Amino acid sequence: MINLKYSLVIEATEDPGFFSFYSPELEGFTGVGHSVEDCLYNAKWGIQEHINLLKEKGLPVPEENQNPSVVIQNEKILKPHMA
Repeated sequence: MINLKYSLVIEATEDPGFFSFYSPELEGFTGVGHSVEDCLYNAKWGIQEHINLLKEKGLPVPEENQNPSVVIQNEKILKPHMA
């Protein structure tokens, strides 16, 4: 079982040695890993550190998701902005 407090999106990047991740429910929380498993591990501990930082700064902490999901997808390609 994956024990996360918030949903997580893991994105494969153009570099096969790196994945990025973020939580859509926990503003400002992002990270990287060398594999999907590495991202899950980093996210589990990083989420707790992020929550501690929010509390330290007196910022609101979102309620934990009782049924969080993990989505693995390709990195979104941003189209260049046309002037």
